Amino acid sequence: AKSGPLKPTMKLVRVTFLLSLAASQVSAFTIPSSPHTTPSAHKTCHRVRSSSLQSTVVDNVSSTTTSSSNNSIPQMPSHSPATKLPNQIYKWRNHNIRYQVSGPENADHTLLLVHGLFVNSDHWRRMLTGLNNNNGGDEEKTYRVYALDLLGSGWSDKPNRNEMRAKLADGENGRFLDCDSVCYREQQQQSAARPKKIRSSSTLNNVALGTASGGNRIASVLQLRHPLKSPYNFYTWAEQLTDFCHDVIHADANGTSKPKVTLVANSIGTMSSLQSVLDEPNLFNGVFVINPNFRELHMAEVPLSPLTMPLVRQIQSLLRSNGHGLFKSLATPSTVTAILKEPYKVTEAIDEELVSVLLDPLLTKGADDVVFDTLSYSAGPLPEQQLSSPIFPKESCPVWVAYGKDDPWTPEQRVEKLKTIGRPQDKFGESTVERIIGLEGVGHCPHDESPDVVNALLLEFLDRL
Repeated sequence: AKSGPLKPTMKLVRVTFLLSLAASQVSAFTIPSSPHTTPSAHKTCHRVRSSSLQSTVVDNVSSTTTSSSNNSIPQMPSHSPATKLPNQIYKWRNHNIRYQVSGPENADHTLLLVHGLFVNSDHWRRMLTGLNNNNGGDEEKTYRVYALDLLGSGWSDKPNRNEMRAKLADGENGRFLDCDSVCYREQQQQSAARPKKIRSSSTLNNVALGTASGGNRIASVLQLRHPLKSPYNFYTWAEQLTDFCHDVIHADANGTSKPKVTLVANSIGTMSSLQSVLDEPNLFNGVFVINPNFRELHMAEVPLSPLTMPLVRQIQSLLRSNGHGLFKSLATPSTVTAILKEPYKVTEAIDEELVSVLLDPLLTKGADDVVFDTLSYSAGPLPEQQLSSPIFPKESCPVWVAYGKDDPWTPEQRVEKLKTIGRPQDKFGESTVERIIGLEGVGHCPHDESPDVVNALLLEFLDRL
């Protein structure tokens, strides 16, 4: 924390009075509940494309042909108001997942955009529609750009953590030594060609992390498992990303060679993206991070954790039990606009379209429970720990980081310190992160605040791959 030891606790109290639709500072998220109906569970797993009547097998469970309809997600429009692209549905582990795609099939580069928590794929509106405008890049190159709503976010399903389909989809299953759970793919006896999970400890010791002032510190304990056993964790989202690459992106290649995918992540989407690279490195050729988040309410981030975490846990429990009503009263465009002005330095980017596309799906049933689960997620991987992993494929999957220097949520010095995140076998100073670029005059969401600058940097990164 940047100030006293109670700062994260006070920010958690403050979160009950905020409705956050920007990217990823957990302490700024509150979401309203509503009477909308949750999409029902499906017994078959398939993908529905708005532009086609053909449905594709997902997870090798079953194949079916279905209408090109998105009626299985109540209230979702047929096209995104922000991008004008069709809202398409990917059936993943018995859940509806909304995604969008732009650019030609079999393009020179294939990208997957990963949003922060409780925003959605529309937050990438200026990249989804702007990247093929080239922004100073090679006009002859083409880009296939995908963006999806992670489970629990946007128009994707938001099952309660106690639902059986949510428990089965949990990416923590089969991952830790002190748990006898079985991962989804093994339960379904799917795809022997996919890498098998290697169980590891759910607790890491003596992990090197950074500080807000750019220093070094050692976290004596790093807990990886969600304390509520909720599926809303970085391992679930990482598996969603890798499955999406196999089931959607590779299927769209029309029988040509399977393209390597470049991940583009904002904020907390960073951890899901880095974990997907650690899980299946052969799928990816690079990660472009925009304003990483260091999770101020993580147990390893809270100062004097043995003293402060019991109070944090009490507040988290109160939120889960009694926080729903307040969210309803805060679910207004004016409140959302006011909150977005905190992370956005370029407030002119906060228009009615942005407020609408972020607010509307957050009014669906289950969104409040998802945010309470996330506010209770004081565990999981952290960027320095993932980047310093000895199995991170830094030669085949380079990492660039761009960040807004006026971001109130991501400490500039800690981002710059990523330059010296070395792995045990590396000499000091040799980092998994190849380049870090600070951007003047923008905040936590440069891809929406200054899209021309960010898109140009991304094209430069793609040319390097």
